[in-house]
Amino acid sequence: MVVVSSRFINSAVLHDSGSNSNSNTMINLHCNSTASSYLPYVGYRIRVNFKPVNVGTFSSDRRSGCVNLKCEAASGSDSRLESVSKSSSFSAFELLKTSAAERYTKEKSGIMVVGLSFHTAPVEIREKLSIPEAELPQAITELCALNHIEEAAVLSTCNRMEIYAVALSQHRGVKEITEWMSKISGVPISDIRQHQFLLYEREATKHLFEVSSGLDSLVLGEGQILSQVKHVVKVGQGVPGFDRKISGLFKHAITVGKRVRTETQISSGSVSVSSAAVELAQMKLPEHSFASVKVLVVGAGKMGNLVIKHLISKGCKKIVVVNRTEDKVSKIREEFDNIEIVYRPLSDLTSYATNSDVIFTCTASETLIFTKDQVRGFPVNQRLFIDISVPRNVESLVSDVEGARVYNVDDLKEVVESNKRERLRKVVEARSIILEEVKEFESWKDSLETVSTIKKLRAYGERIRASEMEKCLEKMGGELSKKNQKAIHDLSKGIVNKILHGPMQHLRCDENEGRDLDDILENMEALNRVFGLEMEVSILEEKIRSKMEKFQI
Repeated sequence: MVVVSSRFINSAVLHDSGSNSNSNTMINLHCNSTASSYLPYVGYRIRVNFKPVNVGTFSSDRRSGCVNLKCEAASGSDSRLESVSKSSSFSAFELLKTSAAERYTKEKSGIMVVGLSFHTAPVEIREKLSIPEAELPQAITELCALNHIEEAAVLSTCNRMEIYAVALSQHRGVKEITEWMSKISGVPISDIRQHQFLLYEREATKHLFEVSSGLDSLVLGEGQILSQVKHVVKVGQGVPGFDRKISGLFKHAITVGKRVRTETQISSGSVSVSSAAVELAQMKLPEHSFASVKVLVVGAGKMGNLVIKHLISKGCKKIVVVNRTEDKVSKIREEFDNIEIVYRPLSDLTSYATNSDVIFTCTASETLIFTKDQVRGFPVNQRLFIDISVPRNVESLVSDVEGARVYNVDDLKEVVESNKRERLRKVVEARSIILEEVKEFESWKDSLETVSTIKKLRAYGERIRASEMEKCLEKMGGELSKKNQKAIHDLSKGIVNKILHGPMQHLRCDENEGRDLDDILENMEALNRVFGLEMEVSILEEKIRSKMEKFQI
């Protein structure tokens, strides 16, 4: 006899594909509203392998909402069919396990990243996917409203758009996130799929740690990305969906980024022309400091802007900027209101150059700004020219003038390339640190799976201890001193702790003892059964129910 029944099922249709040989029979299950409040999908099909049978009876009990299918073997049959289910009331999770959604229930809830970066996608795609800072909390909320996404965070910069999520199902989670990205950006799903990358669990963790350490940046070891990872945590605080696992992942990534930079010094040494220019000038100064040095910057375009920023980061407090117009200089001045940035027109160039110790030239001029004859007329002084313009703004023969030294972009490239090679050597050390930190984070994440069981097991032991101690004290009367009562209390505590120590240890991952996450979860299930820790509903079903109730689906 085969009986399929459920308090969720209103109707069932049996399709028999043949009676002369073993056949695959499909049963369509259509769930009522009660079931769909627990399930993300309804209308599953159960595949049951039948031996040749004659359908004897078909009964329906509409009052209970159940359908009973009874298939009786022919009189000559050697055996009866085993029942598809012995339970008269499937839970939502049991329906999932016995349906085509079995793959869904076997997938663990885990961390994944769905992303596009300068490695995989052109800027034309990335800029459409970019999310403004003010909209990040709303993005997290929308992502966590998707059927299979529990937690989420968005790392959106000029070089990457990466969504980190804890998903009930990897496959469905990726599908939902990709569709959401297409919806908010207008980029077709096919284009997103063409350029996106997908990483799961350990690899997703490792990727974020490499990002925060600057190993995945356009400029190896750059520090801005760590600030951007910190900002994700700042924005996510208090936003529903930026919860324990994702929050823990990003906070750990910040720790890793700091550790890598501190222990490897991977961020030291300039790897851009503008930063190398300022660093070289500082090295050539007598006291290696800009504190008492008169600095002139010629040009306030992109390169000039970067030079000014690097000068400020090195402690320069006053900078004279010569430019055709004041607009760009005013914008820089607004950004650094605590620094004295003085604007002068091009007509004042010579007068200010004669009084400067360090001169940075970074203009688009196709003619020389400083020639040997011009500089020869300057007061004799130790004067440093750092020319990062192409074409050059400073004639090479200026170095023949007494007290003048000239460095151009080719000299700086040598410094930059040397620093890049040094950073590449430090990558090996950085990756070693990252792998160590990945292992630590994964152990922490795995331990979360057993927290509930550990708490229940401790509470179970404490209830028994307290009850038995109370009985003991009643039998001994009320004449016991506080000292003796404390001794009995400590004894009972010690006994419970020693008994629980073994089970507790087997709920913690320890690669040295050969325990991985699967072993831990198996131990957890065994302890729940042995000690009756009220685990009637599976963890996954709890999550599904919670999500459906939260969003009132």
